[in-house]
Amino acid sequence: MPITDAIFNPKAEIIFHMMKYVMRNFWPRWRFAGLRAMRLPMDSEIASLTLRALRRVLRATEIGSRQLATTTGLTPSQLLVLREIDTRLSVTPSAVAQALQFSQATITAIVDRLVALGFVQRQRGERDKRQIHLTLLPAGRDALADAPDPLQKRFTDRFDALPTWEQAMILAATERLAMLMDADSIDAAPLLDSGRIDRSEPL
Repeated sequence: MPITDAIFNPKAEIIFHMMKYVMRNFWPRWRFAGLRAMRLPMDSEIASLTLRALRRVLRATEIGSRQLATTTGLTPSQLLVLREIDTRLSVTPSAVAQALQFSQATITAIVDRLVALGFVQRQRGERDKRQIHLTLLPAGRDALADAPDPLQKRFTDRFDALPTWEQAMILAATERLAMLMDADSIDAAPLLDSGRIDRSEPL
């Protein structure tokens, strides 16, 4: 590959930054050792460290869901839908589904629950009676005010602040983890929650 192509190749940039990371973090441990003595930590140790990191993510997700359930009685997906409705004066369910990358059936189930709680109301459009619009009720605004800062938002804000090459590296690593755990074919919404996203009650 010509050097000019390598410079502007995103994959080449990711590899370059990965090599730089390894050199910065591991090379100081190895530089005074002979070639035979230089080695990465044992595979079992790396696997254990990876599992510990995964465990932290699972625990953080569980703790965040419990805090939300305690303060508002909502699931993470219900809170996201409530926030999305709150950002607009009136919005259709299909627009919410598109914004959150949820299926239409999932949005319908979540909105049913929010309506039952008295947080949201459905209204038929004035011009087109076939169209349904969602608006937030005072109880829904109170629930949003009481809700803790969701883990989802913290992750998204911090992830967006990372350079593109690091975002791509994290994506590649997590997709690889999903494959190693035979979870790559599971249909999942972009949501930090371990339970069904259309469930009506918190776990």
